[in-house]
Amino acid sequence: MESIMSLQYDMVRHSRDVLLLYCDTVSPADFLVENSSFGRESMRNLLVHIGNTYEFWLGNQGLQKKDIPFTAYGAVSNVGECRAFFRRIDALMTEFITFFAKNYLDYIHVELNGASTKATPLKLFTHTITHEFHHKGQILSLSRHLGYTPVDTDILR
Repeated sequence: MESIMSLQYDMVRHSRDVLLLYCDTVSPADFLVENSSFGRESMRNLLVHIGNTYEFWLGNQGLQKKDIPFTAYGAVSNVGECRAFFRRIDALMTEFITFFAKNYLDYIHVELNGASTKATPLKLFTHTITHEFHHKGQILSLSRHLGYTPVDTDILR
């Protein structure tokens, strides 16, 4: 039987796939255009930032894999490379979900702003997926500012 986190992450991935299909309709220049009104400045940067959050919270902190570096924005230059990047994130998620499948409510030690604290794997998981949806909204808003008509990326559509 699949875990609840696995089932939920499948929904997140499906929503992300809808967003990436939409990003295919955005010109390559607009995908990279920077807009300081948005925290990470471009659609590409926001997508990489989403993945960086998975790398940090689930890889570095949850799985204690301190050797996972943040992916640089410049390492991803188009939507196809973004898909490849998220396949690596999906593999990390599979590892995280499998590792914590039976103990997702047990506390683990993590570091937050230089201080040691504790959180459950479920809390780390929830933090990363809600963070993704927050930034997906920014990506859609940024695209609207560039003259595109955003698509619905909600889980329920």
